Amino acid sequence: MEGSLLVLGTSSGAGKSTFVTGVCRWLRRQGVAVAPFKAQNMSLNSYVTSQHGEMGRAQVVQAQAAGVEPDVRMNPVLLKPGTDTRSQMVVMGQPVGELDAQSGWRAKGGLLDLVVEAYRDLRRDYDVVICEGAGSPAEVNLRHSDIVNLGFARAADVPAVLLGDIDRGGVFASLVGTLAVLDGADQDVVKAFVINRFRGTPSLLSDGLVRLSEMTDRPVLGVLPMLAGRGIDEEDAIDVASWRDGAAPIGEDVLVVGVVIFPRASNLTDLDPLLDEPGVVVRPLYRPEAMEGCDLVILPGTRATVADLDWLRSRGFDRALAGRAARGRAIMGICGGYQMLGTKIHDDVESAAGEVKGLGLLPVTTLFGPRKVLNQTREILDDASVVTGYQIHHGRVSVHGGRALIGDEGCAEGAVSGTTWHGLFENDAWRRQFLEGVGRANAKRFVASRETCFADRREARINAIADTVEKYVDRELLLSLICGPPGKIPRRLSLGFS
Repeated sequence: MEGSLLVLGTSSGAGKSTFVTGVCRWLRRQGVAVAPFKAQNMSLNSYVTSQHGEMGRAQVVQAQAAGVEPDVRMNPVLLKPGTDTRSQMVVMGQPVGELDAQSGWRAKGGLLDLVVEAYRDLRRDYDVVICEGAGSPAEVNLRHSDIVNLGFARAADVPAVLLGDIDRGGVFASLVGTLAVLDGADQDVVKAFVINRFRGTPSLLSDGLVRLSEMTDRPVLGVLPMLAGRGIDEEDAIDVASWRDGAAPIGEDVLVVGVVIFPRASNLTDLDPLLDEPGVVVRPLYRPEAMEGCDLVILPGTRATVADLDWLRSRGFDRALAGRAARGRAIMGICGGYQMLGTKIHDDVESAAGEVKGLGLLPVTTLFGPRKVLNQTREILDDASVVTGYQIHHGRVSVHGGRALIGDEGCAEGAVSGTTWHGLFENDAWRRQFLEGVGRANAKRFVASRETCFADRREARINAIADTVEKYVDRELLLSLICGPPGKIPRRLSLGFS
């Protein structure tokens, strides 16, 4: 079989990424060579490929579901917000400059040819490409510069399905309304609907599904139930609503981990492995008082190190963290959070703030350079175990004392530590050792599970999503949409003012 399909959503967070993941894994089970694709992603959760290119983490998990190596062609344009009005633009894995919200959206339309070529290049290498839209195609004010939703679909001749989240309420209005605000040619691209996150008895929806099809002349591809438990790596940087306490502790005590949520916090997916650890409780921190009772406080990555350091100080975190370090209570910084813990930051690149005083809790300094560091990393420890990760930063850290955290990487002094590596907690053995060390420092009888394997947990989640697709989606219709002829053009809708 050969073909493609674009999954659109009535809104951000409707479940497009998860559905694409499930379809990719289900097709792989059928022996289909499949790849994911998202023309443009806006996200602070990113990853570095083996070819030193940066791409969104959601497409990395979709590639895993498809059983293929992550490739920047799967996410040719990545926007990384630094302020409310400016984003760093990453094209084919490499940063190319800053995009301004006012003028930049028009300039972005010029990337349509590039993303279509990336898609066609994938089509030459794979039988099927499952594409994901962004936000909602009904943002008609952005249609002229659209390169990820119907602008892409029409340029690349890809059929689409429209997915709505029934858990938010108003799903029928969202589906019909989204379709109705599109112009006629855009409506023609949308072939079917998917309803996501349904709770309850399916028969309760029957009349609504019939009415939906009558009104729009389009079938419902499937009604997917609400999936229990955490999902996969999120596109959005801050998804603390999905954080849930792990299983009951193995030892006598739990370990409480607090994570400072900066305004531009990035790669919070670094913390996902902690959420799978029995006896580990992860809490978001917005005020310094909330650090009380935490056994470990983590300063995560950030897209705006100096600006988020200012935010930290404005809330009194600087004084609270200094007091915590003086009492020997554990603090860990990752990437931008690590840079903040040092004595000095010199930044003429990201914030243009020049020299800025750090928190002074680690003997390190940071110098921002114009070239972005994009690396996969690997260290072989003294016990012959291997620890891996990846680096995404402009700020280069120099260490002037203390001890290394992992091999020759990072810095630790007293109870404070930091690393430039993302993905560190995905290393099961290292994670257990680190957490048990934190437990001992807090005089807690915490025992890390020897059975927890984060990679296996992620695989299990992907398989569960694929199982849901297989059970609740009309698979024959799905395959016909991917590789069949377009058939008759459905009836168009009008709101009377288009």
